[in-house]
Amino acid sequence: MNLIRNILAIIGALVIVGAAVAYPTVSRFLEFDEGAMDTYAEMMTKLLETGNPAEATVWKMKVADGITFEELEETMRFVANEHNFMNVGELPFYRQIEAIYEQTPGFEGRKRRITKFYLFCDALVGADMLDYSDAYSAYMPCRISVVEDKDGNLWLYSMNMDMMIHGGDPLPPKLKEDAIRVKKVMLDIMNRAASGDF
Repeated sequence: MNLIRNILAIIGALVIVGAAVAYPTVSRFLEFDEGAMDTYAEMMTKLLETGNPAEATVWKMKVADGITFEELEETMRFVANEHNFMNVGELPFYRQIEAIYEQTPGFEGRKRRITKFYLFCDALVGADMLDYSDAYSAYMPCRISVVEDKDGNLWLYSMNMDMMIHGGDPLPPKLKEDAIRVKKVMLDIMNRAASGDF
């Protein structure tokens, strides 16, 4: 009987200690944006499915068959312009690697599958994000990657912006509204480019 009482006492003590340790964390989490739970749950689901933290934190879309790389680029630029998003840079990573290959004995003439980064920006929203927190500079400008997979299919990738919008303390209402609008524009660029919808 004493053994059972001692075991129950230990279990009770562990529960009390666990609750005392967990309370500040749970209490703090409850102060986060109302979308935080869904954001982290989605991320954890993808992480468990893939085992890849990068896959868990991005949007990924396969480009429809028959759409060329040039058509994809043209559509992204068109849709960004339609939304008054600035195209602030394009980085043809695969061309840079091919240039390095040309200077590397044994690699001359070697081709690299398409990998190109597109940088889009709503400068005013970007400025407001920086006024809120300089750390948001690491998320700027918004990027879309075009990647040719090993089978020759084109894919679009971009950072899942839900973490930035919903992952912590609520953003000020106007800033949150603007951030959600930027998210919608980025998804519109990706969806329309992937489907060839001008």
